[in-house]
Amino acid sequence: MKKSTQLFRNSALLIALGAFFECHPAIAQPRQSPGKSIGSVTTLGELIVVTLDQGALGKANLFDLVRHTLRFTPEAGGYRAENLAFQWDAQYGTGLVGPQATLHNFTFPFSGKSWDSFSVGTNGSLRFGAAQGGSSGGISIARFAQLQEAARSLINTVPAICVFFKPRMSGTRYVKELSDRVVITWDITEPTGNIQDFTWTPTVNRFQAVLRRDGSIDMSYDQIAAKDAIVGLYPIVTGGAEQALATLTGEEHPAVAAHLDIQKIKLTVVDGLFLKVTFETRGPVLPEGDAGMAGVMYRISFDSHKPLPTRAERAHADLVWTIRGVGAFGRGGGASRYVVSGPGVSGSAKASGNTISMQGTLPSLFKAGERIAVFADVETPGTPSTIVDRVPLQTVTLPGIRSPEVDLSVVKRQDGPFSVIYESFHYLSLPNPRDLSCTVIKALGDKFDFLAYYSDFRVDNQEAGTPSNGPSGGNVTGIGQTQRGLEAYCSAGRFQWGFVQPVYVAPTKCRRVRRKG
Repeated sequence: MKKSTQLFRNSALLIALGAFFECHPAIAQPRQSPGKSIGSVTTLGELIVVTLDQGALGKANLFDLVRHTLRFTPEAGGYRAENLAFQWDAQYGTGLVGPQATLHNFTFPFSGKSWDSFSVGTNGSLRFGAAQGGSSGGISIARFAQLQEAARSLINTVPAICVFFKPRMSGTRYVKELSDRVVITWDITEPTGNIQDFTWTPTVNRFQAVLRRDGSIDMSYDQIAAKDAIVGLYPIVTGGAEQALATLTGEEHPAVAAHLDIQKIKLTVVDGLFLKVTFETRGPVLPEGDAGMAGVMYRISFDSHKPLPTRAERAHADLVWTIRGVGAFGRGGGASRYVVSGPGVSGSAKASGNTISMQGTLPSLFKAGERIAVFADVETPGTPSTIVDRVPLQTVTLPGIRSPEVDLSVVKRQDGPFSVIYESFHYLSLPNPRDLSCTVIKALGDKFDFLAYYSDFRVDNQEAGTPSNGPSGGNVTGIGQTQRGLEAYCSAGRFQWGFVQPVYVAPTKCRRVRRKG
């Protein structure tokens, strides 16, 4: 096995190539888009150093609300938000033994109902509705979810308030009920002393929420060591009112299969919050379970750069939403289905007759009343894949739709009301593992079996370690699984496995020192 080590420094990545594997059961995976190079490569002895391209992992947005008090006031089915002079109630009340808090003096109006109880999570969240098992309480997200994506995915799941929602926190929750309000205070720490933790010693994270009889909500932040969390309000929005926004017209192409030939794309605004995209094709869209849907992609792109481009080939999309057909996969050979992807897109695709649709929220860079460029295409699988239909670029105005993403440090009352409002504080985005392997292999050749990555900057993950993956199956003897999907990793057959993301070296160094001591 080729042995080497590689490190990310600031905008660079260090990769270690070792003779070991993290073993998982072999499960067939859906076809993946090919990776690309995201930086330049140099070597330093047995180290491989990758200097990342500018913006390759997006931008970090770290917590900036210490000694702030945010007030959310209900109005017209939403909330006005504003910053107040810092307020803090030093009398915390009683520590909770479990997550459930019960009100005796009043009920709290939220998400269209009045509540006399709610769940207080050690992770800095409040959850309304049926109680869940466990002692941590509040809401939860997937183990490896990025906070910047999870913040969007929480919309319309359960009624919730994220005061400082950060998974894996622990500590004490206090509740004090008065005649017109209830004060909830958290004194908690980030996880410590384990292989997946970023610190050996407890950290101080002290914050408070005040829920009032009139429905107003205050959030105050006294002392916060953590830099990443979700803050915001997540009432359920289910009105379902649709407002037509625009219709993009395609051309008929008789040589293209009817389910791939786009005739129209309808854009509608749902409840003033969601953008719904409906592809209308010349013939019925393939239903889920049809083997022919594997690898088919319906894709729409949005560009807000000024001046707006006049042709799709000159555009630089700020946002891309995709409906992808995924073939049968998993041990049981589960049925093929459609999946949606892209920042802010939510739920699943809905296919009916000649239409297939998806919806989601727009990022904050898209402003109400702004004109943007929109274009679309349909792609079929192959090596390389083939675009079989395009809808030409058209410009669209965005009235009546508001992004729920807000800079809470400067938000003002006149900016609202918001039906949902939040800010996600996070580190740099996780790199695509296929991009990582392609960056190395394209520069140094297809001569590596295993790639392990290390960095001295953090990425948007709640664990200091990382899972691993590689070409589906791998050339592993004895389990009857053959390797495929190699082209996505820029390998012709050598590459087997790699870390999904770089491991943060700061806690790694701490652990080494601790072992020696």
